[in-house]
Amino acid sequence: MATPTSVEALSPGDHACLTFSDPDERLDIVAAFALDGLSRANKVMCFTESIPPDQLTAELIERGVPAADARPGGQLEIYNSAESWLADGEITADKMIKLLARHLDRADREGYQGLRVTADMCWVTRPTGAADQLPIFESEVGKLFADRRLTAICQYDREIFDAVTLTLAAGAHPLAVAAAVYYEDPVLRICRQHAPPGIRLAGEIDFTHIEELTVALSETLRLDKNPQVNLSKLRFMDAACATAVAHAALSLPEPRVMTVPCGGPVLRVLELTGATDIPSLRVSRIHAE
Repeated sequence: MATPTSVEALSPGDHACLTFSDPDERLDIVAAFALDGLSRANKVMCFTESIPPDQLTAELIERGVPAADARPGGQLEIYNSAESWLADGEITADKMIKLLARHLDRADREGYQGLRVTADMCWVTRPTGAADQLPIFESEVGKLFADRRLTAICQYDREIFDAVTLTLAAGAHPLAVAAAVYYEDPVLRICRQHAPPGIRLAGEIDFTHIEELTVALSETLRLDKNPQVNLSKLRFMDAACATAVAHAALSLPEPRVMTVPCGGPVLRVLELTGATDIPSLRVSRIHAE
């Protein structure tokens, strides 16, 4: 079974899986992985299936990755499945491994310190995806990591893959990456956000979860110079929780600031409690979904 770790803790030569149900959480982790690779003078390759390459580029830029500069120079490459795994028609595990080996050798010839690869694995659900080859690939690809030039994250969407495949994927990877979750139930999720650094809330929150919110706020204040408290996916927040966010912003010494993306009823409750008047709290207004 894969050992849990954070994306920040990955080292050259690590092979990790990411199983996710929150698309934003997945994109945060991919962005953090890519940004770290670019800063380490690695070549970074993203293989995408669920969203087009141009949209993924925009999502990475929004999360602080200099994709607009890195893509034209070749340090960052983004491909969809038709341009990569499925480009030569029928695919086998052997072809996939040889393709990665060629990319690794090319990165070495181009003078990069290593190669970082992250792949959305839901391409295997296509009619030509050869799903039966996936377990073989995941079990055999380990040889490419031996010299610690390659680092990879394979992404598995829980909404697409069945429990058996997810279990096999976890067993084939030494490591599993995920965002730290401070609280989760069917109504509310509070988790670590990687890029921009901070926390994300989704669903609905009231005074009964002040303790969990306070823990998450305290950690982002400790870890992040200018934390983002992302409330863009929050449908409801009561005055008690808005006040907790306000107090966290008030505790920041100059010139640190807290950015709060939000809209709709959440923005209104922040305005009513006076949180939006705090100089160290900067609201990023969004359209309510």
